Amino acid sequence: MALSVFRLDDGGEEELTGSTIDHLVATMAFIGAVLLFVGLVTQTLQAAILYQRNRHVALKASDLLDNMLLSPGYPYNWGETNVTLSSFGLQHPEKSGYTLSAFALMRLMSISGDPVEYPRDSGEWYSNISLGLAGYLLIPASDTIDYETAARLLGINGTYGFQLSIRPIVEISISENQSNPLTLKVEVSGPGFPLSGATLSYYLYRVYKTGTYPSIELFTGTTQTDSAGVAYLNFSIDGESDTYTIVAYASLSGLLGMGYYSHRTFDKGAGVIPFVVDFEEGKVYLAHSWDVHDQGVPVPDYKYSATFFVLTEDFDFREWPIANSTGDINYGVKNYAETTLPVGQPGFLLVSYRSGNDYGMSIMPWGIGTLGVSALFGGVPAGNVWVASDFRQVTIDQMAYQAKILCWSLQGYQIWKPSG
Repeated sequence: MALSVFRLDDGGEEELTGSTIDHLVATMAFIGAVLLFVGLVTQTLQAAILYQRNRHVALKASDLLDNMLLSPGYPYNWGETNVTLSSFGLQHPEKSGYTLSAFALMRLMSISGDPVEYPRDSGEWYSNISLGLAGYLLIPASDTIDYETAARLLGINGTYGFQLSIRPIVEISISENQSNPLTLKVEVSGPGFPLSGATLSYYLYRVYKTGTYPSIELFTGTTQTDSAGVAYLNFSIDGESDTYTIVAYASLSGLLGMGYYSHRTFDKGAGVIPFVVDFEEGKVYLAHSWDVHDQGVPVPDYKYSATFFVLTEDFDFREWPIANSTGDINYGVKNYAETTLPVGQPGFLLVSYRSGNDYGMSIMPWGIGTLGVSALFGGVPAGNVWVASDFRQVTIDQMAYQAKILCWSLQGYQIWKPSG
């Protein structure tokens, strides 16, 4: 049997080497394409998962908002008591739909203003719902519902964060246009535009400087805003030397809004500051400002008159008798007075006071709707990758408000990116 031997010459060896290189290049290109495809698919899947998670957060925001606004919580009248909550909700207990309890909103721990200690250095801390000049809404922190409690009762503690804001839809801005005789400029705006042709009703309370205790004189009337949403109110008083507070509300096509403005001649401190002490009894302290702020030279005493005005169903303010409506507040002897307001009855407390020939006024809403007060409650969304939002139009004490929620995940996630 013959044996055949096949020998490759140099050219054949070169041809075999080039073919091997081609196969290696093709294989590497294929592997690279596969890796690129896997990376693209993985990134697409991660993006899809992230989209689903963000969508879930958005759905959770809507669900949370409705849970808060369409349930009164339990006990149902918790906003008018000092009880501990077992279920969280803000709906008015006697009404349906998106109608909220003005007193439940008062009990939320505010993040819009710095807390206040009273009496200073040895007292209780109060949640401070921020108002304008001479306006106060100070609630004992021990009786408020804080963010952690609300999150736990809503079943989202550790999984989702939220922030709830309640703001008037109709905003009223009042400023002094002329001092003597007094002319006030009132600007009414809706959601992003002036509210022209709105009916504007107003109540101006001026301190009447006679007698031992200051009393108030009422000026009231009705007018309409012009095409720019502006109305001018004229009064036969001296806006420079007189102390007064004006409360005004505007209505148009079912929308109601409220605002106030206060002017005082008192320049010796903050004057008399009201503190809500007990919701269930309607107890309010009228405190000496030196015992709160400790600023300047203390005024030795105030003589005050306190008047409560209740908001009626036909949208009018009527005087309601309260205890200790007049009295003295003496720093170092008796640094506060005590009165009680009707539980569950919205309105506002107006306190006029004097020290010698200097006069001032303080105002406090009883229920946030009566002075168009805003509320801000919850956590801080800063630093989160994705924050969902949703809103509803609600009614508080007949006033039109917008309830807006911001919601975010606390579990943390990000898109995976392949290295290289």
